Amino acid sequence: MKTFGLSENTLAQAELHVEPIDVSFSLKDRIYGSLKQAITSMNIYADDAELRLDERRLSEKLEISRTPVREALARLEQEGLVRIVPRKGVYIVRKTKKQILEMITVWAALESMAARLVVQNATGDEIASLRGLFVTFDDGKLQTHIDEYSEANIRFHQTILEISHCRLLVDTADNIFMHVGSIRARTISEGDRANRSITDHMHIIEALESRDAELASRLVREHALNLAKHVEKNVNYLG
Repeated sequence: MKTFGLSENTLAQAELHVEPIDVSFSLKDRIYGSLKQAITSMNIYADDAELRLDERRLSEKLEISRTPVREALARLEQEGLVRIVPRKGVYIVRKTKKQILEMITVWAALESMAARLVVQNATGDEIASLRGLFVTFDDGKLQTHIDEYSEANIRFHQTILEISHCRLLVDTADNIFMHVGSIRARTISEGDRANRSITDHMHIIEALESRDAELASRLVREHALNLAKHVEKNVNYLG
């Protein structure tokens, strides 16, 4: 199978990793949470992403019977994370290019609002933590650390949401971050995106440190919409 130059770290993100469940506490919720965490942590847009889920293998990995696994998968289907196809199996849902573009647009609005709230609500240390994510990428050799940078890139956007201290905003963004985050990871090595990305991040951090809500909000929004432009122009592997 072609991997298109993806490294071992990136390939690992395309696999589903679940941990055994301790059946002594909130079994159904823990199974659901474990499966959801595993799915949302995957890079489902990687070339080799394994989208088909096997109930038997999942039950073996979780060390539980298949019935609660089946119930958890039905719950995940209601949330749109998986699709259950009778007599064929369960599949993690990938979005179409049009849907991804819509999600990025919604993400741009959510993260832009989060940036405003960061200016109002975040501590200086919380904002400083954003800069700390990139201290290892100042040697001018970003492409040689692209997997590590991709992870820092994803964490940067998650942190902006978290330090906005708006729980509803974070929960709302969670519903689309699985897809937006995966597309970010898939495209970060394309063209000059990584270098442009880290430059954008530094400008965003400077605006947040200056407590300039208007500028921070605009920069975050433009950063997200630039991803949409890249997807529109270059991503041709989605339906």
